[in-house]
Amino acid sequence: MKNAIFGFILFLAGSAGIAQEFTAIWPEGNMPNSKGLKLEHIEKNQRITQVAEPGFYSFFPANEENKGAVVLILPSGGYHHLTYNLGGFQVAKWFNTMGIPAFVLNYRLPTSPDLKVSYKGPIQDAQRAMKIIRANAEKYKIDPEKIGIFATSAGGHLATTLGTHSEDFSAIKNDTLNDYSFKPNFMVLISPVISFGKYAHEGSIQNFFGESPSEKLIKEYSNELHVNENTPPSFLVHAQNDKSVSAMNSILFYEAMMKSGVKGSLHFFPKGQHAIGITNESVLTDEWKDLCEKWLKEEQVIN
Repeated sequence: MKNAIFGFILFLAGSAGIAQEFTAIWPEGNMPNSKGLKLEHIEKNQRITQVAEPGFYSFFPANEENKGAVVLILPSGGYHHLTYNLGGFQVAKWFNTMGIPAFVLNYRLPTSPDLKVSYKGPIQDAQRAMKIIRANAEKYKIDPEKIGIFATSAGGHLATTLGTHSEDFSAIKNDTLNDYSFKPNFMVLISPVISFGKYAHEGSIQNFFGESPSEKLIKEYSNELHVNENTPPSFLVHAQNDKSVSAMNSILFYEAMMKSGVKGSLHFFPKGQHAIGITNESVLTDEWKDLCEKWLKEEQVIN
């Protein structure tokens, strides 16, 4: 009996390993914007503060339930750390219940000592991950025109950078992925950092740029200023009592979307603080998940 139980545990562990397969996103020795340092993985309390190798973990629903859309999840952490489990793995499992494959990206943090230009690191990794997913659409059994991004907090800033900027920082020489777009087809943004202006999250700015960024750089990455007709449809959620990231970030982005004719859906809840997620402090706030699923269906991302 003990042997049978042990065998079952091994089976579960093996299944979990398959479900969370890790894909490194850069060829060995060809990671752009790197000084070539050998970094160690640093993590505490399920928060990663230094990424040794950028890449993503894969979560798939059953083949019979796969709806053909996919999300790349960008964990939060103020560009200081990655809350990869609470804001990544658990969200990926929720997307799987809707028949949506999900990939959780461990992106280089701009605080990494290996980066030549701090703020370009996370952008390069997110762009590269999107290209890899799109290039492997057939393998993943997904529609290459239904690749979205889910992000919370500072992850929302990284997401909206991809959604509003066209410059490709991830291209490397003689690489077939250069032919693929990094642009998301839709975005789901929860309590997002978006603006680096009046309503900025100061910690995110400091970690993203380092000390004393120029006014030009601040405007360049205040993403509400760069919304245009090519910005993907977006679903935004924020709490009125969020004292960490002002709800004005979502308001300014949605206002810019309306001016540019970008489809979207904006939702505010009285409670939720800066902790809206799979579990929430109120029954009302928890409705964001149902609203999100209905929006994905209305946008024909899933059926």
